[in-house]
Amino acid sequence: MFTTNPYAELSASISPTIMQTYVIVMIALVIGGTLFDVIHKGSARYFFNSSKKSRERGSREVGSGEAVSLAIQTAASEVLTSSEFCNPKRRIAHLLGMYGFVIYLLATIVMVFSYPTPATQTPELWPMLWCIGALMVCVGGYWFWFFIRVDVASEGNSVFRLVRADLFIVSLLASTTFGLIWAFLQANTGSMWTFVFLVLYLIATTVLFAGIPWSKFSHMFFKPAAAFQKKVAVANGSLDNLPRPADRTNPEDSDRHSMELLKDAPLNMGLGIKREQPNHY
Repeated sequence: MFTTNPYAELSASISPTIMQTYVIVMIALVIGGTLFDVIHKGSARYFFNSSKKSRERGSREVGSGEAVSLAIQTAASEVLTSSEFCNPKRRIAHLLGMYGFVIYLLATIVMVFSYPTPATQTPELWPMLWCIGALMVCVGGYWFWFFIRVDVASEGNSVFRLVRADLFIVSLLASTTFGLIWAFLQANTGSMWTFVFLVLYLIATTVLFAGIPWSKFSHMFFKPAAAFQKKVAVANGSLDNLPRPADRTNPEDSDRHSMELLKDAPLNMGLGIKREQPNHY
């Protein structure tokens, strides 16, 4: 399984051209679904108006060189390391899912287009990366689903409760899970269940890429843009029309911060009453 290209083995039953066409259609659905989401929700218009207001309210202009530097910082911080997550468990789960999905997707494209049949020997690296990527998605995704989700960990809802916002994570986990089971069965047994899990794998994958207008898939494109806009707003002094952060080195700000902490402190603080560990999301 870890050294066998499942798509090359499948080429005995399904033409490589069909598999390649399917991948192209999925890519087109991602592009089309994201564009539809941008137009339908007005995301592009919102970011344009927000940027315009930020420049008008700013006390200084952000040059092109500084903007490039902020974009690099955004990519290194919010994109590559997901620093916006305060909860370390959720951050690790997110990174496992994100990097696992990228590895899994890249390996799929390489194997389908470069090594579509057994006649072209597939380097063992790609099937191994495909399996590792899918397993990373499963570890991060199931950890998040059963133990980290806000409505489960903090609100006490059932882990089997489904809402539309769960479409992305559920279809992603279904795609990788069914894909791994299908690849295992195909490499080791070749039973009738191989076809069953292949069908389930294709259905889940189609839902994942075709359901963008109704899922959170496109958020991976919006979040970096929002993070970059926030950094620009801080750099030009507009702060998106929010109050400036307290300066702890300033006595006046330090006193104000202390008063806010005392105001928000619970009445039982210092009375020996056990408090629950806070969950930060």
